[in-house]
Amino acid sequence: MLESFESAGLGWFWSTDAKGRITYLSTSCIEEMEWNRDGVFGHPLSDLVIPDEGDVEIDGKREVRPLSFLLGSRNAISQLIVQVAGSDPEIWWELAGNPHFDRRGEFVGYRGSARDVTARISSERQAARLTRFDPLTKLPNRNRLRTMLGQVLTKYRNAKRSCSLIVVGLDRFKHINDTLGHKAGDELLEQVAARLLRIFKGHGEVARLGSDEFAIMLPDIDDRGELGEFGNRIIQLISQPYSINGSRAIIGTSVGFATAPYDGVDTDELLKAADLALSDAKAHGRGRYRFYSTELADGVKRRRQIEEDLRDAIASKQLVLHYQPIVDASTHDLKCLEALMRWEHPERGMISPGVFIPIAEDIGLIKQMGDWALEHACVQAVEWPGELRVAVNVSAIQFMDEGFPQVVERALRQSGLKPDRLELEITESVFMGDHSQTQRKFRELKALGVRLALDDFGTGYSSLSYLRHAPFDKIKIDQSFVRGATEADNNNSAIISSIISLAAALNMETVAEGVETQDELKLVTEKGASHLQGRIFSFAISHEELLKRIANHEFTYEPCGPDRYRADRRTEYRRIGLVHDDHRYSVVLRNLSKTGALVEGLLDVPVGVDVVLDLGGGQLAVATVRRSHGISQGLEFETPLISDGADGLCTRHRVSPYQIEAAGRPLRALSSDPYAMLMAGQQVERPKAFREVEIGPGRSKAA
Repeated sequence: MLESFESAGLGWFWSTDAKGRITYLSTSCIEEMEWNRDGVFGHPLSDLVIPDEGDVEIDGKREVRPLSFLLGSRNAISQLIVQVAGSDPEIWWELAGNPHFDRRGEFVGYRGSARDVTARISSERQAARLTRFDPLTKLPNRNRLRTMLGQVLTKYRNAKRSCSLIVVGLDRFKHINDTLGHKAGDELLEQVAARLLRIFKGHGEVARLGSDEFAIMLPDIDDRGELGEFGNRIIQLISQPYSINGSRAIIGTSVGFATAPYDGVDTDELLKAADLALSDAKAHGRGRYRFYSTELADGVKRRRQIEEDLRDAIASKQLVLHYQPIVDASTHDLKCLEALMRWEHPERGMISPGVFIPIAEDIGLIKQMGDWALEHACVQAVEWPGELRVAVNVSAIQFMDEGFPQVVERALRQSGLKPDRLELEITESVFMGDHSQTQRKFRELKALGVRLALDDFGTGYSSLSYLRHAPFDKIKIDQSFVRGATEADNNNSAIISSIISLAAALNMETVAEGVETQDELKLVTEKGASHLQGRIFSFAISHEELLKRIANHEFTYEPCGPDRYRADRRTEYRRIGLVHDDHRYSVVLRNLSKTGALVEGLLDVPVGVDVVLDLGGGQLAVATVRRSHGISQGLEFETPLISDGADGLCTRHRVSPYQIEAAGRPLRALSSDPYAMLMAGQQVERPKAFREVEIGPGRSKAA
């Protein structure tokens, strides 16, 4: 019966002497393993397994039960999993055995059985891995990240250390799936994972949260300047073109940051904070990063309300078109007007396009809104003099719709606008889709007689091959190149020259966007831009105001703006705190730059005194008063502020929750006013050095 069991391959038998040396092993086992009998018999049984004998990971738990220990202790062996030494690929056995004694009770060795459980172990390992790792990218999945993050946060909480979490969301990934197929989408995700691993090698743990989102855990980093550098590297590298099965694919990305313990002290809190930061980055135009702040939670509520209201905006005629002039660079005569969508909310007033356009894209309204804008602009342009053209922005989603050329044709036919008076401004993101389909639409649009302009040229998706094949009439130089082009050590001027030279060689017009100052105007004019657009000539105006200018024959615009570009100075009007000698004063922040600020609301402040600005959310900026006139003080920061990734400024560091905990408060994420919590209960006996003056809306400095 035993011989039948052995020969059937159901298992094997083994025995040892009192010293654990093998005295018997089934012949079928020796033959299957291709062992030499002399190399087995007389040798310790424990030599057959790897040094980590009995050590196996199943369901995320490691069980360590050494075979040599069990043999030496003469205990019964039951279902002991061991890996066979020297096996490639791996072979796993399950051993069972009992100590054997002679008639005198003397221990004489073990008698036992073994069976091959390699298939079972492999299956259990795979099942365990699937619960912890993403099968496509081989990165840790959300479950694994939560486990790792929870362990790190618990450990770091006791050691008073910080840990940052980055959440990366791919922009327009769905478009790749829809145009190139899900197989191409999977290949793209694998390449994205490889790029993230390249960025964070040696710095942090990269994981895939699911769908088009990734996460990175960065231990011991809370410097938002350093985090911002990572954010820029992610955006730049992920936005580079991908080659997928011979096709070219381009996506963008948005990034959200949260740091423990500042933004959360446990896993759920930190993940939620990072998700909110990512959502805010996407809501403000995508292709940017955002740090979490307590205001973002309120922003989510506002976004949901905007989503609901936006669905009714078209039907209730809340959307309107304003027009910004595009003038001839040499004469400043009006040549074209760009149609810009505005939303006049009945309760909230004007809502920025930077807020509602990304939301419209997310909820699937952008095509409907884009078609409305096209039809409305054509109808209104008919009322203008015949030499004026109208430029209408076209989203990638709108352009990729199969019937878009027919939408354009219908808008022209119903309005009666001549085709050559319509310019369609198309961004480079339209080239992410099927190349042949894109070229076919270009041919159909040009057959209608409309003009095509390449908008925001050079902002992340540029390729000279686009210009070689696409029939553009105009290239618009993005305002990000115009901004700061006059500063020393800035490469924007050279980039503008290159774009203008390229356009001239291709017989295309150029429009320099976002011209705001006299020095910018001089530079782009000298570089040879054929057309100009920006606030130095005019903001976008309503159609009614435009018709008045036309009626008065006001077709030439005089430039009106500051002499020079001033970097990073933001006009603000909000209450903040100013700390001096442990007294906290309430002041109004008038403007803010990386290197300083202008505040109002205090009298008797001498030049040279050191203060601390409480910018909110735990952001404290040490500053020196450099100018003081009446109730206004100009401050210079000891450490420059940094970009918050969304056209704002922030401090590198914040008040640490560990400091607040040391002051007797429970450890928790920063509140909206952590400085007040830090100073709560502290008595200040010195009198205030400055006098506070109430500042309200409409009150002048003199008041």
